[in-house]
This record gives sequence, C-alpha cells and structure tokens, in this order.
Amino acid sequence: MLRFFLIFLFVLAVLFGVEMLNPVQQALVHPWTSLLARMSAFVMTWFDGDVISHGRILQSKSTGFGVSIEAGCNGVEAALILMAGIIAFPSGWAIKLTGMAVGIVAIQVANLLRVISLFYLGQWSMQAFEFAHLYLWQALIMLDVLVVWLLWMRAVARRSEMQLAAQGL
Repeated sequence: MLRFFLIFLFVLAVLFGVEMLNPVQQALVHPWTSLLARMSAFVMTWFDGDVISHGRILQSKSTGFGVSIEAGCNGVEAALILMAGIIAFPSGWAIKLTGMAVGIVAIQVANLLRVISLFYLGQWSMQAFEFAHLYLWQALIMLDVLVVWLLWMRAVARRSEMQLAAQGL
C-alpha cells in the first residue's frame, strides 16, 4: 500500500509538472479546452441553436451570457489523477493503457455534461451556478475518477483470477 501511495504521488507530481509547462499548455491543454468548448456547443445546438463557441468560451447569441472554460474545468487534471492511479497500481501495461483510454473518455463525457449544465445554470441563477461549479461538479468529477479507477481495478483482479485459473492454480 505504501509503495502504491508513493508511486501515485510521484507520478502525479510528474504529470502535473509536465502539464504546467508552457509548451504543453500551448500544444495540448489550450487546444483541448477550445475543442471542449466546440464539442459542448455542437451538442447543445441539437436542442438550442442559440449557442456559439469561440476559443474556450460558450456564449448565448441572444443574451450574450457566456462561460469560459478555464484550467481545472477542462477535465485534464481529473484525467491526470486517474492516470497516476492506474500507473501506480501493479498490473501490465496493456491493461493500464486500456484503462487510461476508457477512463479518460468517461471523464471527458462527464465533463462535457458539466460544462453544458453550468452554461444553463449560469443563465438561470448565478447562485446555483456557483454552488454547482465550486462544489457539486468538482465532487462529481472526482467521484467519476474514483469509480472508473475502482472498476478498472476490478477488471485487473478478474483478469488475474482468469490467468491463475488458466494456469491451474
């Protein structure tokens, strides 16, 4: 357990350190955040043609209300936490990479719902927006990370059991 915790903290520190580098921000994080805004606007236009995106901003064409997707709200940090947990857990790299890929998609889907809901909450009530933004969605995204990690660990355990059974142990 101590080994896992130390590896987790080390990997997390490295991932966050790399993520904060200006070249990484410019090449990956900022384009990802802009893509998230465009994806959110795309999904929202299925039922609301009043939404546009530019850069990392979602905006209502009629009211001018907008939200800016900032660092910490783009799902990158949550994905890094999941990656650190998966990397630190003892298992093969094939299942680690699969877990990271599936987990990152799950986090980003939840984050897309987060961005869309916050856009509409902000138009309805800034108090509701602030509560959901600062508390509710922060907890839900971290819960998503935890659930994905626990499901992945369960898959790792099942795979190990199947391998042991195949070997007749």
